[in-house]
Amino acid sequence: MDERSAQGGNTLREAKLAFFEAAGLPADGGYEARFVWFRVLGMWVGFPNTAARVRALRDHDLHHALTDYRADWMGEAQIGAWEVASGCRGFLAAWVLNLWAMSAGLVISPAKTFRAFVRGRHSSNLYAQAYGDELLDRNISDVRRASGLEAREGPAGLRDVLAFAGFSALSLGLAGLPLVLVGLGGWALVAKLSAAG
Repeated sequence: MDERSAQGGNTLREAKLAFFEAAGLPADGGYEARFVWFRVLGMWVGFPNTAARVRALRDHDLHHALTDYRADWMGEAQIGAWEVASGCRGFLAAWVLNLWAMSAGLVISPAKTFRAFVRGRHSSNLYAQAYGDELLDRNISDVRRASGLEAREGPAGLRDVLAFAGFSALSLGLAGLPLVLVGLGGWALVAKLSAAG
């Protein structure tokens, strides 16, 4: 058993619970909460904890345990980049949330975000596997090995760089979309008030 497995338990289930504890999350990971709350620039921001988000979050939390990325801003940016690069399959909520997280990483630490992205390009994740007891009872070292996470990381290739550039542009565009919508709404309001006056 490697050092990470000793710290996080032998199974994915044990590693997930250890991740929840280290991140200060409830024992169920917050899956049953109606809203998700987090702080941005000193303000609390919340959004509904949809069923689609919870389905993606179950694997996302296991990925934190597998990759050892923390549950802070940088860790979420890294896991976001890793999941985007390794593919979120049909999990639309995962694509959107991970691209947003990746955009934060491009601001906080582009180098760490790039390394996590390249790591994801050369490994696989759990989105294609059925979530349940059979998966949760697997040995974490075996899953890391099968996912390519135990392999030594090599240098990034041209395809890695081009993929990173493309997904970075997409993530920054997605992150800027709310600002564009607010701007368009403000413009429409000003135009309406000007026309009425």
